[in-house]
Amino acid sequence: MKVAVPREIKNNEFRVAITPAGVHDLVGNGHEVFIETGAGTGSSIPDERYRAAGATILPDAASTWAAGQMVLKVKEPVASEFGFFRDDLVLFTYLHLAAEEELTRALLASGVTAIAYETVQLPSRALPLLAPMSEVAGRLAPIVGANAMLKPNGGPGLLVPGVPGTHPAKIAILGGGVAGTAAMQVALGLGAEVTVLDTNLFRLRELDALHYGRVKTIASNSFEIDKAVVDSDMVIGSVLIPGAKAPKLVSNEMVSRMRPGSVLVDIAVDQGGCFADSHPTTHADPTFTVHNSLFYCVANMPGAVPNTSTYALTNATLPYVRSVANRGWADALRADAALALGLNTFRGAVINEPVANAHSLPHRDLADALA
Repeated sequence: MKVAVPREIKNNEFRVAITPAGVHDLVGNGHEVFIETGAGTGSSIPDERYRAAGATILPDAASTWAAGQMVLKVKEPVASEFGFFRDDLVLFTYLHLAAEEELTRALLASGVTAIAYETVQLPSRALPLLAPMSEVAGRLAPIVGANAMLKPNGGPGLLVPGVPGTHPAKIAILGGGVAGTAAMQVALGLGAEVTVLDTNLFRLRELDALHYGRVKTIASNSFEIDKAVVDSDMVIGSVLIPGAKAPKLVSNEMVSRMRPGSVLVDIAVDQGGCFADSHPTTHADPTFTVHNSLFYCVANMPGAVPNTSTYALTNATLPYVRSVANRGWADALRADAALALGLNTFRGAVINEPVANAHSLPHRDLADALA
């Protein structure tokens, strides 16, 4: 199979969808790999390393997209890339289509077979291709939040760990999944007073057993969310419903009662965000003000640490990429139920039901698409 990897063009997105080790693996399995020149530069991977691993370096995006039977990306395509879509193309990337109606309709109009990293789901309900980036975003969230809390950045001038004789910052984390747990670990390491809210009592018991005495675990409901949010200096939103829009847990009215200068970091903004006033921002302009609080809603947080993120992502995606390349996308999906759940669009139809529901579109059954 011909596998192509274009350069990411989203604002301050420096990740790349494959490493030289991944190229070496695919070439060793008899496939051709095409890399757009400069695609790995932001992740400190020069063209020469890809070339040495067996890749062909192409001069621009148009030739790279055209060369691939399967195109690998990190972030969802932007409008300037829609013209590269075609009906014999397999696109394997993060898509977040429930929050991307324009992209969804462009994929349908072009007939692209689109497989989304974030909806590949194991029988345990784990999301293996979302997990590494959730870990990165989760660990970043308290760090960027702590930076936003500095007075020159619009925050209250509060040092998260405090110093002897002063209070540390109070951080509430909504969701105890992969991202929430990663955020909790770093927040604890920074010396904050941490509260985690989740609807899953079994998960809360696990967190309590691991961090007894250091983290508060609270069963999540509207009353407890209100109480925790209003009492916090920083709120980190990390809730996720696979493939669907994130639930809105923090209202505008709730934010109006928060302490002036409080910071809200929305890790779920890729899926529409879990705060009512969330909207995607960029690394170049990451925050905006709601009432007297500061929102950080960068939609590609792991792009700030591309070297770590690129290697972590490829570690997770490569086995699935290899399977699709070796078997063809249809046989690979038939053989792997987890990968099959990644199929979002096919021949002009939406296959993922939450995406169809988000945009009031008809839904085609997965089994029918794979028949």
